[in-house]
Amino acid sequence: MSEKEHQVSRRQFLNYTLTGVGGFMAAGMLMPMVRFALDPVLRPVAKQDMVAVAQVKDITNEPQRFNFKVHQVDAWHESEEPKSAWVYKTKKGEIVALSPVCKHLGCTVNWNGDKKNPNRFYCPCHGGMYEKDGTNVPKTPPIHPLDVFKQKVEKGTLYLGKAEPRGGA
Repeated sequence: MSEKEHQVSRRQFLNYTLTGVGGFMAAGMLMPMVRFALDPVLRPVAKQDMVAVAQVKDITNEPQRFNFKVHQVDAWHESEEPKSAWVYKTKKGEIVALSPVCKHLGCTVNWNGDKKNPNRFYCPCHGGMYEKDGTNVPKTPPIHPLDVFKQKVEKGTLYLGKAEPRGGA
């Protein structure tokens, strides 16, 4: 082969150079955008801290609704999300903290919300009912019991974490 067949014309050289520079510039602009979009997905999930909710001395045998706020980070947005829990003591003195979110369609349940069914949690959306311990009443819309909050007691204060489904639900 001759030397002329291996030579690059000025037009080809300019084409290769501009394509390379353009690709380099495009990559330089796209990489920060891709990182910005994927960064929240790649970050490890933050554990939810336990939040002080009530003094143990204020908790009775009758379910009471306690409102509290949880610090939440969604991607780049930080906020204080309002939450609530139905809290009571059992006959043995154990503390139970139930989520007020109905497992049927996510409405909010109320204690003694239906006069026809006293001493039960009642969901007004579709007539769902739960016993005091959070188990769902058969033949009503919810098919799972209410979620239970992780909890701990320190120095007379009840701390709640994340609400989780009961085992086997």
